[in-house]
Amino acid sequence: MAEQLLLLDHVTAGYGLGDVLHGVDLTVAVGEVVCLIGPNGAGKSTVLRTVSGLLRPGGGRVLLGGEPVDHLSPRERLLRGIAHVPQERSLFPAMSVWDNLLMGGHILERTRAGRPAVRKRADELAERFPIVAARRREAAGSLSGGEQKQVELARALMLDPALLLLDEPSIGLEPRARHAVFATVRALADGGRTILLVEQNARSGLAVADRGAVMESGRIRLTGSGASLLADPQVARLYLGAGATTEGV
Repeated sequence: MAEQLLLLDHVTAGYGLGDVLHGVDLTVAVGEVVCLIGPNGAGKSTVLRTVSGLLRPGGGRVLLGGEPVDHLSPRERLLRGIAHVPQERSLFPAMSVWDNLLMGGHILERTRAGRPAVRKRADELAERFPIVAARRREAAGSLSGGEQKQVELARALMLDPALLLLDEPSIGLEPRARHAVFATVRALADGGRTILLVEQNARSGLAVADRGAVMESGRIRLTGSGASLLADPQVARLYLGAGATTEGV
């Protein structure tokens, strides 16, 4: 059995007007891809924000590699190996593609010893993500939505995180760009990357996932392999039709 990397133990969290998460229990093993699906307002994106530290849990525990991280800041969690690619576009549009990539390693770049490592890692990722090499001197804002998402993924990998959080990576993209994003997610998964994914396109998300979890009203109602959830008639009826393309909270 694979080693457990992430554990959410009866986690509650909210935004000041009440809890959005009501006792979420979730595990992600090393090298596993887990996809959260569910209707709008279910709390899927709130789970990612709670894991990355953008939102502090009101109760329960968040553990990474068996160690509690729920008391740590987002920066401290990043250093522990949690990288979060948000739903909203997050590149600096006036900066070059290359400088945006280097921003992913800014924590290490502040130290003299870290600068060569950051440049080496950036060169490696430029090979893995051709858009970085091809458009490195251009302003990031000049890229298409799909191209920007590829750069965001590359930037998130600069510190070689233990856990990659992806929030709706295909939202707002045209079909060809969506296909490219999911192909990248699948390639990362095949390379052993551990990923917790929230995806509005539930079919595509479950297709690249080892396991899926169905969320509803701030709770996880059902878990199973990606293939078994895709084949479940009730899941298909409730979440793989038009309702599966709604945006999560």
